[in-house]
Amino acid sequence: MTESVESAERAVAAGRTSPPTERVVAVLDFLSRHERERFGISELARRVGLSKPTCLGIAATLVESGYLIRDDRDKTYRLGPALIPLGRAARTSLRADPAGGDVLAGLWEAFGHPVSLSGVVGDRVTVLDVAVDPGRPAMVTVGDSYPFTPPIGLMYVLWDRTGRLERWLARDHVRADGDRLARVIETCRADGYLVELLTPAGQQLYRLMAGVPGDIPAELRALIGEVVAGIGDRVHLRGEAEDGGAAQNVSVISAPVFDGDGAQAMVASIYVSAELDERGIAERAAALVAAADRITVRIGGSKPRR
Repeated sequence: MTESVESAERAVAAGRTSPPTERVVAVLDFLSRHERERFGISELARRVGLSKPTCLGIAATLVESGYLIRDDRDKTYRLGPALIPLGRAARTSLRADPAGGDVLAGLWEAFGHPVSLSGVVGDRVTVLDVAVDPGRPAMVTVGDSYPFTPPIGLMYVLWDRTGRLERWLARDHVRADGDRLARVIETCRADGYLVELLTPAGQQLYRLMAGVPGDIPAELRALIGEVVAGIGDRVHLRGEAEDGGAAQNVSVISAPVFDGDGAQAMVASIYVSAELDERGIAERAAALVAAADRITVRIGGSKPRR
C-alpha cells in the first residue's frame, strides 16, 4: 500500500495526473462558474468537452453523492448541498472565517441553543453554517437539506417583498390559513422575527423531510395534511397567549438576512426546543435579529425599510 502511494506521488511530481479525475473536476468547475444556471446532460457535455455517456456517468455519480442535484422535471443538473461542508472545511483550513461564524457562536454562547444560518439552494432549504455544542449530538449540521415547499419553509419567504411568498403559497393546494396567515405575515414582518411551535408529530415530519431527495411525493404530502397544523397555526405571535406569563413550547426562532438588493437571502435560526415565557422569547428574538442584521452588513446587504 505504501509503495502504491509513493508511486502515485512520484507520478504527480513527474507531471502525470488522472484523466478521469480531471473530467470530474471539469464538470464541477464549469457548474461553479455558472452557479445560477441549470444544464441538461447534452449541453453540459458539450460545454465541458466530454462525450455524453462519459458526462452522464460522472453526473449520475455526483448526484448520488449529493455533489450535484438533478431536477427530475426538466432533467437538468446544478451544484448540490454536499459541497457546502467541503467549502466550510476549506475556509477553516485556510483560516478564512465565514461571514456569520462568530456571530452564530456568540448566540450559542449566550443562550446555549444550537444556531444555524440557512438558505434556499435551488428548490431545497440547506443549512450553510452552524454553532452547536461540540460535546452533544448535533440536531442540525452543515449541508442538511429538505424540499422547499409548503407548509415547510415559510421563514425563507416571509420577509421577501418580490412576490416569492405569494408564489410559494400558491404551491400549497391543500390548506389555506386565511386571516390567520395574513396576521402572521403582518406581525412577523413588523417584529422582524418568527417563532415556530412544533408538536412531536411536526418534528418527526421535519426529520422525514430531510430524507426526501426531490419534491414532496403525493404520499408524504398527504401525511403533511394529517400531522402538521396550518402554516399560521404553528406560529406564536407576541402577546397572543391569554396568560402573558404562560410558557410556550418553542421550537425555532428565526430572523432574516438580506442581500445587497434588500431581498431576503438567508435565515438565522435559534433551535430552542424548550418552554419559554414571553420574556424569554423576546430576549432571544432581540439577540437573533441583531445577529441577523450584523450578518446582513457583513455580506454587503441592506435591510429594507418597513
